[in-house]
Amino acid sequence: MCDFAVKTFFGLIIFNCFFTSSVALAQPALVVVFPPNNYQTSTEKIFFIGTAPSAGQVLINGKPVKRSKVGHFAPSLPLQLGENLFKIRYQNQEREIRVTRISTQPTLPQGLGFAKDSLTPARDIARLPGELICFSAVAPPNASVSVQLANQTLTLASQPQQAQLPANSSILTGRNQPITSILSNYQGCTTVANAADLGKPQFSLTLNGQTITQPGPGNIEIISPAQLSVIEVTADAGVARTGPSTDYSRLTPLPKGTRAAVTGREGEWLRLDYDAWINSKETRILTGAVPPQTMIRSVAYRPLSNATEILFPLQVPVPVSVEQKNHGFVLTLHNTTAQTDTIRLDDNPLISRLDWQQIAPGKVQYTFNLKKGQQWGYKLRYDNSTLVLKLRHPPVWRNKKRQPLLGKKILLDPGHGGKESGASGPTGYLEKDANLVISKLLRDELVKRGATVVMTREDDRDVSLVERQEIISKEEPAIAISVHYNALPDDGDAENTKGFGAFWYHPQSHSLAMFLHNYVVKKLNQPSYGVFWNNLALTRPSAAPSVLLELGFMINPDEFEQIVNPKKQQQMANVLADGITEWFKISQSNQSRGF
Repeated sequence: MCDFAVKTFFGLIIFNCFFTSSVALAQPALVVVFPPNNYQTSTEKIFFIGTAPSAGQVLINGKPVKRSKVGHFAPSLPLQLGENLFKIRYQNQEREIRVTRISTQPTLPQGLGFAKDSLTPARDIARLPGELICFSAVAPPNASVSVQLANQTLTLASQPQQAQLPANSSILTGRNQPITSILSNYQGCTTVANAADLGKPQFSLTLNGQTITQPGPGNIEIISPAQLSVIEVTADAGVARTGPSTDYSRLTPLPKGTRAAVTGREGEWLRLDYDAWINSKETRILTGAVPPQTMIRSVAYRPLSNATEILFPLQVPVPVSVEQKNHGFVLTLHNTTAQTDTIRLDDNPLISRLDWQQIAPGKVQYTFNLKKGQQWGYKLRYDNSTLVLKLRHPPVWRNKKRQPLLGKKILLDPGHGGKESGASGPTGYLEKDANLVISKLLRDELVKRGATVVMTREDDRDVSLVERQEIISKEEPAIAISVHYNALPDDGDAENTKGFGAFWYHPQSHSLAMFLHNYVVKKLNQPSYGVFWNNLALTRPSAAPSVLLELGFMINPDEFEQIVNPKKQQQMANVLADGITEWFKISQSNQSRGF
């Protein structure tokens, strides 16, 4: 039988088909793991992952494909728009797989009309008086396009050809090139001076003496600056973004209790008064509240056994931003005016000096000058209206030769598990199982070296990304490592892409990611896939330096054999444990010299 598993890979969904044996049906000789039949994609090519006995040939549409010594294959084949039929044959066995390539470009109707879903604003929006409100539509060339909004008519002009940006995941395949749109895009902008509910705009299209009108999908409202709504963040860490959807980049999370005025809306997304956006589901409206503004006077600290907490007493909880620098940690308070005359900070194992300045009206910045270059994690929270910043101290280095990691708590996160199977190798062997095997081997090696190891899972079970992040925050390990094996988006070169990759997000994690990548590549003579800054759930935790490692490619026919080889697995665990130990030694040495 053929079971389907799903892997979320950097925002893409990868379906895996793997064969399982039963009493009634032996495992077939020809295995095609990916793609499943009737698969849809928008890419120009797609790879096929599978295996068959090494004797004989595997043919796809009559052409032989390259295979590894044991018979695995991963060729990439081009796709035409629409349905593509592939026949995979090994001896007397044949499978048919249909793959449909869908277009990412809007499609014009055969008659007079706008391209489907091309009218913007596509959702209800709210803006302040005097702000630009922009409209766009995809329509036939040489047409006349206009928008009727309340009592004004705006002509939309045909724009020069614009590039369609590649997906973020394209950097992983080396295809990070924009695509030029060939359709005619009409755009225009206007402003409205007074608060009002303007309703939906009416789009008009005239061509060859014929005219059609169509209402826009989004209602437009101009909100009064004197009657702004105020929200409070209800999530433990409200996700602030640069724009009104999950496609936009993340900013510093907003601690629970943060308050801000709403200066704009787009669908369920709210624009806050410091120009960040947040989903309304993570907030609640404070009825009758005025836009929050606060002063700040004294700043104090309190030492803990393994951290320093800095206390910022405020009148109301306001939005904050964080920036980590080499030997520096910068905290910005928005909607804040300084009246600070006194800051107490005695000799501290982490902080050499705390500076502040009012960098703009309503924006105060505090710069912590640190004694060491490596940072070990931070947390932000509100205790009522007092902002508490917790900066963790370096772990204690005991310099035991036989147990060099004694006293170090290390968190290992075996990726996926339970229903989340991850990628599949050519035989159908699942990434979740490979992750657990190598994580247990690595745990044992770290324990031999004296470390205390915490695992997010020790068997095949469901552990959500949020739960994994919560474990890191609760445990506060010295470092956190998420262990994975790699795959690629549909248009990747599965046959030739291989190697060890490391991913980081916070600057405090960069050194660990870079060091482990270079150490493993050198010691195991393994190809390098690269070191990436990447906004991933398991690189985002700030409580400790957190990295995600991709130890190799499940989908590469040759590298897969090393992944499932017990001897190679043990070698990888040994080298990773040695690399982690060496990184701690170097970090400790640098700290003693003030680097």
